[in-house]
Amino acid sequence: MLWLPAYATRSERFCRLLVVTFAVAVLVFLIGPLFVVFPLSVSKDPFFTFPIKDYSLRWYLDFFENSRWTQSLLNSVVAATFSTAIATLLGTLAALGISRPGFPFRKAVMALMISPMIMPVVIVAVGAYMFFGALGLTNTRTGLVLAHAALAIPFVVVTVLSALSTYDSNLTRAGTSLGAGPVNVFFAVTLPLILPGIVSGALLAFAVSFDEVIVALFLTGADQRTLPVQMFSGIRDQINPTIMAAASLLTTASISLFILLNLIRRMRKA
Repeated sequence: MLWLPAYATRSERFCRLLVVTFAVAVLVFLIGPLFVVFPLSVSKDPFFTFPIKDYSLRWYLDFFENSRWTQSLLNSVVAATFSTAIATLLGTLAALGISRPGFPFRKAVMALMISPMIMPVVIVAVGAYMFFGALGLTNTRTGLVLAHAALAIPFVVVTVLSALSTYDSNLTRAGTSLGAGPVNVFFAVTLPLILPGIVSGALLAFAVSFDEVIVALFLTGADQRTLPVQMFSGIRDQINPTIMAAASLLTTASISLFILLNLIRRMRKA
């Protein structure tokens, strides 16, 4: 086996084979639905049937010609864009503060910042619904944007902190010694070096907001339905093959963001 040294024992080779087999099985289980969603999205039949007899793009045309689907797509893009902008700004500022050597209660603040990543989304949704309900922000795009920004901020904080972990603080001191102020040093020295981490965090924030459904179910009304909420409602009320076209587009967007994120990480390493 090429992934083991020549001196590996038989038991080590067997254990490695089991691990690889299990990993491949999990991978197939996770990506298996893709081999169902994409073919069904180009099926001409109005029902989910296999094998597919005729192929057609009628469901993609229905998606772009139906105002409910296009409006939900626009709502998702708008909400994800604004929540990404807020999360990127606040997450970057938080990471810059936490990374300072003299920052007090760093571990406690860091645990609080990343808590939305580990807390069940249903709890976040109920809490956001009660909090924004008292402020009159339920069934509004503003409430959805703020809730999605809160969910996305931890991803920005983690990626920016990762970029700052390799940042040489002597560069900041050098810029200051040359007469530049803190703002000029940040934009001329710090920002260009940590920019790949900020962009990676922004892409993750966009993906989190664009794919999120539970919080959106609690906070959106009929006019603010996002694409995942529209898909959920379509599955619950009346199954339509257009949902498969929407799922294919959503999956393609997520895969594209993942590829772009990996390209940025490779650029950072280079």
